[in-house]
Amino acid sequence: MEKISAQELEERVALLKKFRELLQQQREKFREYLNILEKQENSIETENPDALLAHTELEQQVVSNIVNLQKVIVPMSDLYNARGGNSNSEKSITDLQNDLSSLREKVLAQNAKNRDLLRVHITQIRTKINSLRNPYKNARSVYSEKNAVGSVLAVEA
Repeated sequence: MEKISAQELEERVALLKKFRELLQQQREKFREYLNILEKQENSIETENPDALLAHTELEQQVVSNIVNLQKVIVPMSDLYNARGGNSNSEKSITDLQNDLSSLREKVLAQNAKNRDLLRVHITQIRTKINSLRNPYKNARSVYSEKNAVGSVLAVEA
């Protein structure tokens, strides 16, 4: 077995701690995102457009945070694996990565469910709008009638 210096050991430990911290942050963001999506589903079902808009705005912020975290995690993961951090001795990293994968799948499933609900509601709203009777639909406008109009105007002083 290869001996490593104290400095390299400290660097690996610091790298491991930072990597674990980033994965935990991402896990919390995914949980937050899943929570928002579940609340968004409720807003869709209750047809609450204000709450739906608020949830959509929160969703965009959380997704942006997840993307930014991912930009840091990918190189950190590569560095971690290059430094020999892929051993079975660090089970917590593997558990965090598995938990992240599971949360990601739940988020994708909930997102698909919300999209389907929205699609159904939009179709129902369009059907309602199309079924509304417009009493003026076939009525002629008084402004579009071609009535005889005077062409000379007499002005008296």
